[in-house]
Amino acid sequence: MAFQPIVDCEMGRVVAYEALVRGANGEGAGEVLSRVTPENRYAFDQQCRVAAIEQAVAAGIVETGAMLSINFLPNAVYSPLACIQLTLKTARATGFPTDRLIFEFTENERMSDTGHVANIIDAYRKMGFATALDDFGAGHAGLGLLAQLQTDVVKLDMELIRGIDSSMPRRMIVDGVVRMLDTMDITIIAEGIETEGEYAALRALGVRYFQGYYFARPALRALPGVPLAAVTDPFRAVA
Repeated sequence: MAFQPIVDCEMGRVVAYEALVRGANGEGAGEVLSRVTPENRYAFDQQCRVAAIEQAVAAGIVETGAMLSINFLPNAVYSPLACIQLTLKTARATGFPTDRLIFEFTENERMSDTGHVANIIDAYRKMGFATALDDFGAGHAGLGLLAQLQTDVVKLDMELIRGIDSSMPRRMIVDGVVRMLDTMDITIIAEGIETEGEYAALRALGVRYFQGYYFARPALRALPGVPLAAVTDPFRAVA
């Protein structure tokens, strides 16, 4: 696993780390996920959860107070209660508080059974976990899916925000999305931030939480630090 911080720019601190799967030889997530099949999907999903918790704890996440965001495959969860047992066992064994877990999913292909995923989200919420919809605005993870599934967190896809500081259409679209999600009481994370300009433009639109290379690159089996200058809030600084 590699870990990348999620930053609260208003408080100037890391609030969570996302666990990103990597291959044994450093292969990226795309290459690893391309080898997931219906036959090995459940075992892969379970192993990723265990690895994320064990390696995050070994890297010192418990002491930071930060949350841990774990990606999961909706089709690997045949029963939310049954499939969470190994996760809970691992958390207990490592001393990681389960109320600091976020379960994050994306839908790169059209979802055939949104009712099943809605059931997972509802079950996780009742168990005290937060849920997140990743890559919002890309592929099938759009308004239609959001109308059927409301997670606690929505992560804006990097394609929506790439070069947003020099693109009026992107700013208008993201402004509308931010207002909509705020009304729905859904937390927004902008991911894939690479420049100070993108960060400043999104702050001007009211985004508070960020993730991307501008703050820190993912680190294998480690929790990367975030330079203080990167999380200085331009609006808070002026005040």
